Amino acid sequence: MPITLLLFLLSAVTIYLACEYFVNGIEWTGHHLKLSQSATGSLLAALGTALPECIVTLSALLMGDASAQQQIGIGAALGGPLVLSTLGYAAVGLTLLLCLSPEQRVTDEAVQREISRDQLWFAGIFLVAVALGMVAFDGKAWLAPLFVLIYLVYVRRELRQTDSHEVSLPDPLKLDPGARIPARGKVLLQTLGALLAVTLAAQLFVHQLESMGEVLGLSPALAALLLSPVATEMPELMNVLIWVRQGKNRLALANISGAMMIQGTIPKAFCLLFTPWLLDNTMLISSLVTLLAVVLLWWGFRRGRMTATRLAWVGLVYLAFCGWLGVS
Repeated sequence: MPITLLLFLLSAVTIYLACEYFVNGIEWTGHHLKLSQSATGSLLAALGTALPECIVTLSALLMGDASAQQQIGIGAALGGPLVLSTLGYAAVGLTLLLCLSPEQRVTDEAVQREISRDQLWFAGIFLVAVALGMVAFDGKAWLAPLFVLIYLVYVRRELRQTDSHEVSLPDPLKLDPGARIPARGKVLLQTLGALLAVTLAAQLFVHQLESMGEVLGLSPALAALLLSPVATEMPELMNVLIWVRQGKNRLALANISGAMMIQGTIPKAFCLLFTPWLLDNTMLISSLVTLLAVVLLWWGFRRGRMTATRLAWVGLVYLAFCGWLGVS
């Protein structure tokens, strides 16, 4: 157990330090590609940091005992959106409250409306996925490309976004701090190198949490639903911490909403391809909890009234679900 805790802390610190380089590199990548801040956060950053969760889901589905591994894969596919819609946004709220002044905590209403549209997209996709998980029929695998297509439509929409105000240059590239506009090669080297470090550290983090789950007596499926997503979503949470601390709320919020769109489509496509995609009672409850959190977020963002305190309170939805699991 002491070695597990040491590796747990070491991997968490590594993820944070690598994310410092990743977010800096991804901002410059978005600048070179002439993408809006929204697209940089929701597409580039989200694609990179969502890789660990997608890898965990796919690995679980393709390896080991069929029935048990399928449950782990489905749990991981459902756990990612659950963690992002609760702890992810709560992390934004808490970081705003702890690191910024009241004046700096305010998020522009136009940005909030953008995020509310992402919540609406996700809710629609997730409802379809949950409905499919409640019925058994032949040919579910043929619906997998539909989820990939939906994500591509979302990508097209994000690429059309433009910044409504002048955006300053990102902070100097860490690999080339003296350059006003760093070369693309150095930007890509820093970004991809940091992403590799994040992915490897996240895998180590996952294994340590799985070991803790065994000590706590959690089943593999519950560990995949509760603990594994916390580990694999660590890069998003670290990005949030870094960007909010820098006052870049739009990038932080877009990163989470973009990661949710990936988690709502790509892992679901994997599950439809390799499993019957049937949800047990615990997974259905977790899906309802996710939808509850998303509806609360959509309502607050749509009205432009999602304050830092209200974002922080969303984290209680996740804690309530964990409490229900402990009692049941």
